Amino acid sequence: MALPAQPSGRVVVTGLGAVTPLGNSVADFWPRVVAGESGVGPITLMDPADYPTQIAAEVKDFDASVWLDKKEARRIDRFIAFAAAAAQMAVDDAKFPTDDAELKEQTGVLIGSGIGGLTMMTEQTERLHKDGPGRVSPFLVPYMIPDMASGYVSILQGFKGPNTCVVTACATGANSIGDAYHIIKRGDAVAMLAGGAEAPINPIGLAGFCAARAMTTNNEAGSKASRPFDAGRDGFVMGEGSGVLVLEDRDHAIARGARIYAEIVGYGMSGDAFHITMPDNEGDGARRAMEMAVKRAGLGKEGIGYINAHGTSTPYNDKFETLAIKRAFGDLAAKIPVSSTKSMIGHLLGAAGAVEAIVSIKAITEGVLPPTANYETPDPECDLDYIPNVARPTQVDAVLSNSFGFGGHNATLVFRRHNP
Repeated sequence: MALPAQPSGRVVVTGLGAVTPLGNSVADFWPRVVAGESGVGPITLMDPADYPTQIAAEVKDFDASVWLDKKEARRIDRFIAFAAAAAQMAVDDAKFPTDDAELKEQTGVLIGSGIGGLTMMTEQTERLHKDGPGRVSPFLVPYMIPDMASGYVSILQGFKGPNTCVVTACATGANSIGDAYHIIKRGDAVAMLAGGAEAPINPIGLAGFCAARAMTTNNEAGSKASRPFDAGRDGFVMGEGSGVLVLEDRDHAIARGARIYAEIVGYGMSGDAFHITMPDNEGDGARRAMEMAVKRAGLGKEGIGYINAHGTSTPYNDKFETLAIKRAFGDLAAKIPVSSTKSMIGHLLGAAGAVEAIVSIKAITEGVLPPTANYETPDPECDLDYIPNVARPTQVDAVLSNSFGFGGHNATLVFRRHNP
């Protein structure tokens, strides 16, 4: 097909793919989020008996061989398999042409990961100590490095445009989508696969986050342990999965007759310059990311109809994100519905921002705002409208999605209903 001579300067979403703790497709995932179901349960991927945290939001019934050659499915790290599956779903959903050589050269991949192949690294470190360096797999490095989700997907799909990676901890998924948006806007690609992937539920991943005291230890609560903005929150629940979007230049999408879910109209990012794990205690970095995204969207603050919060269920994050929203939106903050879908799917770390972008887009297209599950006891320092426990049918034209990460990374995306 003929490619546009000049970028339109507008970027739309035409395909969605997801592997999550509540289903291994968007079609399975979305209704369960709306219903307020939980994907949290006892850890089965490893023995957690010696760990203070023994629950997680695991992906269930995922068979990598459905998406990959069986030999490859056994060999690659789980985070790459998640990305490959989500990417194929997104391409299929977009009905994106895969037989056009010229288009493939102008289509790129930007799928980030906060950590990368932690299971591969753990297994090969054990082999090193047990059997010596000669027994370490030659695939250790390529299947461990975080950029291999992008690299592997580009090979599978044959997309030869920009091929890069973002690593910004738990802001990775949102930064990946935002950076891909800019790649298309400036004309370096006609389309991009963008998102995040993570598979951290293994002995060293769990040990590291337990040592950082960032996770809940309320194992008895199980599916109710992730409780963003609730006074009883005590830490996040680790999750895993992947979310991938097909982003396209708007004119290209229209020319090929693609279904358009939504338009990306705003992207803001900032740094806290404050602490390696704790968010800025004035919410300053998060506020600036939100204000930048809304300004770039050109909608005005009153144009935002829903905020999908980072909302981790840690005492500090939820308090300071609430403060940041209030500082960014002023008196409007009390009127904007806010929810955290981490209450149901846990914290997918580098994949979180991508899956939550999908939630934000579905909120626009389906006219339903997902709830914050497990919200029972109000916290005086978290006093916004968190859509407690029950989804809310509401038509919104623009939504904002927040993602923040260790190291003071802040990323905010704004999606809008597409206006032809």
